[in-house]
Amino acid sequence: MSSIGWRVHGDGRRVTPGEVVSPDERLTWPRTVGIGLQHIVAMFGATFLVPLITGFSPQTTLFFSAVGTVGFLLITGNRLPSYLGSSFAFLAPIAAATASGGQSVAVGGILVTGIALALVGLLVHVVGGRWIDVVMPPVVTGTIVALIGFNLAPAAWNNVKVAPVTAIVTLASIILISVLFRGMLGRLAILLGVLVGYAVALVRGEVVFDNVRAASWFGLPDFVTPTFDISVLGLFLPVVFVLIAENVGHVKSVAAMTGKNYDDLTGRALLADGLATTLAGLGGGSGTTTYAENIGVMAATRVYSTAAYWVAAGGAFVLALSPKFGALIATVPVGVLGGAGTMLYGMIGILGARIWVQNKVDFSDPVNLTTAAVALVIGVADFTWTTGDLQFAGIALGTAAAIGIYHLMRAITRWRGTGHEPASPASVPGGDELVH
Repeated sequence: MSSIGWRVHGDGRRVTPGEVVSPDERLTWPRTVGIGLQHIVAMFGATFLVPLITGFSPQTTLFFSAVGTVGFLLITGNRLPSYLGSSFAFLAPIAAATASGGQSVAVGGILVTGIALALVGLLVHVVGGRWIDVVMPPVVTGTIVALIGFNLAPAAWNNVKVAPVTAIVTLASIILISVLFRGMLGRLAILLGVLVGYAVALVRGEVVFDNVRAASWFGLPDFVTPTFDISVLGLFLPVVFVLIAENVGHVKSVAAMTGKNYDDLTGRALLADGLATTLAGLGGGSGTTTYAENIGVMAATRVYSTAAYWVAAGGAFVLALSPKFGALIATVPVGVLGGAGTMLYGMIGILGARIWVQNKVDFSDPVNLTTAAVALVIGVADFTWTTGDLQFAGIALGTAAAIGIYHLMRAITRWRGTGHEPASPASVPGGDELVH
């Protein structure tokens, strides 16, 4: 474990071609602060969209995001650069839990999810992470991520219907900015698209500033005490699988970009994110995850210094102590959220497919095909099963189906030796039927 401290990279002013600034290095402090501020901008749009969509306090979410990031850096020994922003995987369960029992019940679900993830992190740290690959092979992980994203599609449409013009402008702006601009501007397409949509909403009179005027400049966030309803906990536990995949993917990504092996930090990363999510669940913040947006900043700058993340966490903490800032963020209207949500929910779904592609999942294998096919329909259609006080909705049932179907079918195919039969004409290797 390294201590809190960094050696200066080179002359501290530049990164020569072919080199990177390692996590234990830094540039001059003015440059480090500048990069840290870029990290705040990068996480900003996505981190705030979750509380805005779910009705949580943006100020409270930012507060726990900052504290969680500090905890992550400490627990990983200041060796693994990461910002912990709001996880989109919580959107559907938070919405369902809030509708049935209020915000405190949703916060309780976040708390339980965090505890479960922290326990997984401890287990991985002690015994290693090989069992994760066994329980959740890529076809299962990709399916769970995909069904969580696509399960949210109706929520996006409900917001779009309220202000379709604003929603369409927001969505179109995000799409165009992502291809019109290179580098950092392109990576901030969601944030910039939201700003464009917000400007349109201002012109159309859809933004109300009453709460902003009434809010004070400085003060603590509004905290929410968690309560627990066993009937909605089934909605949250599938999120643990997504957070595992995101954290493991983050560790692998940083290792690939820096040329160092960080596998020994996987358990610590999971534990840190679990504790950050638990802490958020104790006070009304959104659940957290490692942020791909900030990986983009590191890739663009080639600066992987954890010092920049301490700056980002400090800056986020300062902003979180301004109720007026939080109230301003909360003025983003429904139409803007609908446009951004259409993009974001679809991106979550496609990230699941990306896991399949990156891991070369073979869908000519009937086990893989059936696992994904059945679980996706259950998740997208939002199947619901109620037993006593417990209710399991599409995400929970889809997750259970993905894990259960995969392992049951895999066991049977090994027993019967039937694993090489194509599941259907459409799944024949190479798609030979398409040329006839």
